[in-house]
Amino acid sequence: MSAGARGADSLPARLALRSAAFAERWFPDAYVFAVLGVVVVAAAALAFGATPRATVEAFGGGYWSLVPFTLQMAFVVIGGYVVATAPVVARLIAALARWPRTGRGAIAFVALVSMLSSLLSWGFSLVFAGLLVRALAQRTELRMDYRAAGAAAYLGLGAVWALGLSSSAAQLQANPASMPPGLLAITGVLPFTQTILLWQSLLLTAALVAVSLAVAYATAPTGDAVRSVEAFPDAADARRAPLPSRTRPGEWLEYSPLLTIALSLLAFGWLYVEFAGKPAVTAIANLNTYNFLFLSLGLLLHWRPRSFLDAVARAVPATTGVLIQFPLYGGIALILTAAPGADGATLAHRLSLLFTRVASHDTFALVMGGYSAVLGFFVPSGGGKWIVEAPYVMQAANELRFHLGWAVQVYNAAEALPNLVNPFWMLPLLGVLGLKARDIVGFTFVQLLVHIPLVLGLLWLLGLTLDYVPPLMPGLAAP
Repeated sequence: MSAGARGADSLPARLALRSAAFAERWFPDAYVFAVLGVVVVAAAALAFGATPRATVEAFGGGYWSLVPFTLQMAFVVIGGYVVATAPVVARLIAALARWPRTGRGAIAFVALVSMLSSLLSWGFSLVFAGLLVRALAQRTELRMDYRAAGAAAYLGLGAVWALGLSSSAAQLQANPASMPPGLLAITGVLPFTQTILLWQSLLLTAALVAVSLAVAYATAPTGDAVRSVEAFPDAADARRAPLPSRTRPGEWLEYSPLLTIALSLLAFGWLYVEFAGKPAVTAIANLNTYNFLFLSLGLLLHWRPRSFLDAVARAVPATTGVLIQFPLYGGIALILTAAPGADGATLAHRLSLLFTRVASHDTFALVMGGYSAVLGFFVPSGGGKWIVEAPYVMQAANELRFHLGWAVQVYNAAEALPNLVNPFWMLPLLGVLGLKARDIVGFTFVQLLVHIPLVLGLLWLLGLTLDYVPPLMPGLAAP
C-alpha cells in the first residue's frame, strides 16, 4: 500500500472524509441555514409566550441592524482582494506558496498562517489565508485537498482569534471610556495583562494552535481521496488578470497614476493622524480604519485607477453571501434579546439564567463556557454581544469570586467554538475560495470535536490557578 493510500486510511482522515461526505449530502447552503435559524428562534420565542406582533417586530427591527457591520464585512473581502491581487502582494503570496513540499504540509502551513495572523487581525486572516490557499491550489504537484485547505484557512477565526489583539471583549474591558457606565461599575478596568496576556491565556492559545495544526495535518486526505481545486467549478482563479489596453483618449486618467497619488496623499494623511493619536492596536481594531487602510493600500499598490477598479469588480461577487445572509442574523439576534415572553423574559435572558444559576466558583468556567458556546451559535457577534451579556455574566463572576479577567477569556475562547460549524463567519472566506459551507464543514466539525473538551477542560483547569481580584476602578491602585 502506498504512503498516500495509508494516509487516506488513517482514523483522523477517515473521520474527516466521512464528516465531509455527510456535510456534502446533508448540510444546507448557508442561506438555508440562516433561514432555519430564524424559524427556530422565532418558534422558541412564541413557545415561551412572546406575541406574534412582538416576534415579527423584533425580526423586522433586527433585519437591518447589522447593515454597518454587513458593509464592513463586505469591504473586508473587497479590501483583501484588492491588496492581495496587487502585483507586489501577489508575489509575496506566490513566494509563500512555494514553501510547502506536500499536500498535507501545505494544509498545515495554511492553518499556521491563518491562526497566527488572526491573533493580529481576524479580517486579514480570512482573506490572506484564503488567497494563500488559491495560490497553493495552482501547484498541481502538491495534490492538496482544496476542501481541507479551505478548512485550514478558517482555523484562525474558528480557533484562536478572540484570544489575540482582535478580541473586542478584551479591548472593551481595557478601555474605560468605551465601556457602558453600568459595566464599568461591575468590572472596573481589566488591562490586557489581566486578559489576553495572562500566562494562562498564552498557554491556552499555544495549546490550541498546536492541537489545531495536528488535527489539520492528520485529517488532510491523501491519495485517491484528494479533491483538488479542479473539482470545484466555482473556485475563482487566483491569478491576476492582465490590465486591458486603453482604447479611448477619455480613459487617460484611468491609466494615469495622478489620481492615485492625489487620493493617497489624503488617505494616508488621515491614517497618519489616526495612528498617531492612539495606540496602533486600538486604531487597527476599528473595522472602519482597518478597511480604509486596506482600500488605500490597495489603490496605491495597483497604482493605476483602472487596475484598482478591475480588482474591485472581481471581488464584489464574493460578497454575495454576506450581503443577503447577515440581515437574517440581525433578525435572530433581536428576537433573542427583544421579544419578551409571557413573563417578560427574553430568550437570551432565559439562556443566561439557565447557565448562571447552576454555576459555582469551581464550575463557573465550564458553565460560562457552555453558555457562551451555545448562545454564540445562534448570535455570532464576533464579541459584540459582550456589551449585552457582560453585566449579568460579570456580576455572577463577582458574586462567585471568580477572576474577572479569566471570565473574559472564558467567554472569548468558548464563543469561538461554534464558529467552526456556523456558516456566518465562513461567508467571506467561502467567497474568496468559491466553495460552499458544506465543502469545508466536515473538516471543521472534526476540529470542533477535539476543541470542545480541550477548550472547556483548559478553561476549567487554568481558572483554578487564578485568585479573585476585586474590580479596579480608573485612577485607583490595584489592590
